[in-house]
Amino acid sequence: MHKAYRYSLGSKTYEFRNLADLMARATPARSGDRLAGVIARSAEERAVAQMALAEVPLKNFLNEVLIPYEQDEVTRLIIDEHDALAFAPISHFTVGDFRNWLLSDLASSDMLASIRNGITPEMAAAVSKIMRNQDLILVAQKCRVITAFRSTIGLPKRLATRLQPNHPTDDMNGIAASILDGLLYGSGDAVIGINPATDNVAQATRLMKLMDEVISKYEIPTQSCVLTHVTNTLECIEQGAPVDLVFQSIGGTEATNSSFGFNLATLAEAEQAALSLQRGTVGNNVMYFETGQGSALSANAHHGLDQQTCETRAYAVARKFNPLLVNTVVGFIGPEYLFDGKEIIRAGLEDHFCAKLLGLPMGCDVCYTNHAEADQNDMDNLLTLLGTAGCSFVMGIPGSDDIMLNYQTTSFHDALYARRVLGLGPSPEFEAWLEKMQIMSNAAGACLNDALPPAFAASLKTLPAGNSASEVSNG
Repeated sequence: MHKAYRYSLGSKTYEFRNLADLMARATPARSGDRLAGVIARSAEERAVAQMALAEVPLKNFLNEVLIPYEQDEVTRLIIDEHDALAFAPISHFTVGDFRNWLLSDLASSDMLASIRNGITPEMAAAVSKIMRNQDLILVAQKCRVITAFRSTIGLPKRLATRLQPNHPTDDMNGIAASILDGLLYGSGDAVIGINPATDNVAQATRLMKLMDEVISKYEIPTQSCVLTHVTNTLECIEQGAPVDLVFQSIGGTEATNSSFGFNLATLAEAEQAALSLQRGTVGNNVMYFETGQGSALSANAHHGLDQQTCETRAYAVARKFNPLLVNTVVGFIGPEYLFDGKEIIRAGLEDHFCAKLLGLPMGCDVCYTNHAEADQNDMDNLLTLLGTAGCSFVMGIPGSDDIMLNYQTTSFHDALYARRVLGLGPSPEFEAWLEKMQIMSNAAGACLNDALPPAFAASLKTLPAGNSASEVSNG
C-alpha cells in the first residue's frame, strides 16, 4: 500500500496521496499536466510539494514503484536491472541531498559515470523537479556519454548535427539537394536521417540506398537512418537493405509502447539484426530513439503520472539498447503539452539533464509547432543553453522549416551559430572529412570555404535535367 506524503507549512498541512502525486504536484507548470489533471493547484502547493519531495529518500523510489511491477514491463526493466553497487555511494541521500551533491565538485564526470546505472529514471526526474535551469545545465555539462558508429558522438567541446532532408513527396532529387545543402554547411555528422512521407518497406529501402550511395561515394564518416517503424526496418534488413541505424519512437510505459506497435523484445531483435550487419567502422552503437514529453498522455497510457516523469522512464528503455543517438523532439507534440517558449525551454533542459544523468547520448530537436506560443527567438535561447550544457546533437534542416512534418526547428545556419559562438566542433572524423573535402578551411572554427568543393562541383556538372538522385550520387 502506497503511503501518503505530508508537509506542514505554518499552521497548514499539505497531503499528497502517494509518491506519484507528490512528483506531479512538484513539477514546474506545463499545459500537459493541466490537461491530465495532475498539476499543482497553486504556486504555493507546487513549492510545498518541491520541499516535501526534497525530503524523500532515494531508496523510496526502489520500494514504491509509480506503475505496478506486474502491469508494466518498463517498471520491471527499471527494477530488475537496477545496479545496487553503483547506487551504494548515493543510497543514503534524499532527493535534496542528491541535488546538492550533483552540484558539488565531488560529482565529477568520472563519478557521475560510475553511478549512472544506480540511478533510476524516477530518481532523475525527481531531482530535476527541484533544480533551476542553471542547475540542469551545470550538471549535464559534467556528464560524459560517448557513442560511435562511423563518427564519434559526445566528446567534449563537440556538437554534432542530424541532417534532416525531409521532402513532402519523398522526391529523390529534392532529398539529394537537401543533403548536399546540409553537407556544404558542415551538417550531418550525427546522422543523415529521413522521415519518409510514405512509410513502407519499399520506400524505406529506396531512401536507404540513396543515402548509402552518397555516403559511400564521398566516403562520409557518418551514418544513415530512415525513421520508419522498427518492424519495417527489420524487414529491410531481411531483404538485404543497407541499414545503418534502427529507429523507433519510444515511451515510458508499456502501454505507450504497445500503442506504438512494439515491445522490448522487438527492440532486442532489431538491435541484434543491425549488429549482425557489422556496418560500423569506429563503433557498434546501432539504435536511434526519439522521445517527447506528452507522448504517454496522448496515448492515454500515462497511468496518472506527470508527463516529465513518463518521459524520463522512456530513457530506461533507451539505456537498455546502447543507442548511438537519443533525441527529445521537445516541442513537436504541440501546445496542449508544452504551451509556450518558456515551457519548451524548461522541458528541453529537463530532458537533456535526465538523459545524460542516466548515461544516454542525448540530443534535442529544438522545435515548436506553428500554433504554439513560441517563436524562433525562443529556439535560439534553448539552442544556446543546450550547447552550453553539452548537448550531443541538434537538428539541421533547410531554412529551419520542415516542409514535410510542418514544424519549425533548427537550420544548418543555426548549428553553425552554436558551434561558432560556443567554440564547438563537429565529430572528429567528420571534422577531418570537411577539411579534406575543402568544405571548411577550419572545421573546428566552423569556417566555410567560399568556393564549391571540387568533388561536388564535378558531380553537379555531369547532372542533366531530370536525372535521378541515385545518378547524382554516382557523379
